[in-house]
Amino acid sequence: EMTSKAFCFDVPLNEIAPGFSTLELFHGPTFAFKDVGAGFMGQMMGRLADEGKAINVIAATSGDTGSAVANGFYKVNGVNVTVLYPKGKVSRFQESQMTTLGHNIHAVAVEGCFDDCQAIVKKLLSDKDFHDSYRLTSANSINILRWIPQSFYYFWAYKQWKSRTGKVCPTVVVPSGNIGNLAAGVLAKRMGLPIAGFVAANNSNDTFFRYLESGEYAPTPTVPTVANAMDVSAPSNFERILCFYDNDYPSISADIKGRCYDDDAIRAAIKEMNDRYGYLSCPHSATGYLATKDTGADGFWLSTAHYAKFINVVSEALGSELPLIEPFHSISMKEGQHTEIPVDSDAV
Repeated sequence: EMTSKAFCFDVPLNEIAPGFSTLELFHGPTFAFKDVGAGFMGQMMGRLADEGKAINVIAATSGDTGSAVANGFYKVNGVNVTVLYPKGKVSRFQESQMTTLGHNIHAVAVEGCFDDCQAIVKKLLSDKDFHDSYRLTSANSINILRWIPQSFYYFWAYKQWKSRTGKVCPTVVVPSGNIGNLAAGVLAKRMGLPIAGFVAANNSNDTFFRYLESGEYAPTPTVPTVANAMDVSAPSNFERILCFYDNDYPSISADIKGRCYDDDAIRAAIKEMNDRYGYLSCPHSATGYLATKDTGADGFWLSTAHYAKFINVVSEALGSELPLIEPFHSISMKEGQHTEIPVDSDAV
């Protein structure tokens, strides 16, 4: 009975060239992989709400989570949503997706980075009195109702890959910021899906990459990059990875390899894919392409967002201004409403 279009959509495994396949997760309503989990969660949360007291959902976003959550919960009865995003550190299109819906969706621009937004969410969720008073929950991958459904498309991808290649046990390359998508893949493997292993592709915010190399978890200050949805230095799903492997670093590093790429490498990859294969890629997905090339991974990478969500980055990489196709142009031109606050949970 659920509204299937809210969270189900075609997820094609696209063979860009021999040896290069990507799972295109950007065919949902907000053109990002998080549509699957956020849409599913919105429908489920609507069933948990009651007429007596609304559920208050709070989410932190580095770009794509906010728009997916806003769309997935839009006009869901009995649920109010507050989305925290770092002021000036998301694309115009991403901001428009969060700030132009209204109704039960409230956008808040925080004068900090994503890690600041995430810290506020965690602090409020851990305040039992506040939590209970407002029936507070999160729509980030902190919440398993948002995160578990992301494991489903690994199974669908495996079916497509095996049917096309006749092979089993692919290696999956995952662009990684808060590493929820990677954790969902590990969950799929633990459920029995025959995945050979994973490659986590970071941008310059390389906390997880450095952990995979050394066994030391040492977050550093977040730096802004062209792949802004991955600008995370203290990934909340790191604890889930540890839990899956019983805190055993040798097991983690055996299953998961890492790579990291700076802005110049990401831009060069976007241009290379277009020049060689006529394929346009968003900057996050481009890290997956690079890691596939560098590791020789026999499998596929996840393409996490539509290139048009990051049209300025892609145009810069190609050296020519691309037209902003619909519906991206219309959405970007809408005037939105948001509240601006300092890094302060009391302000929320």
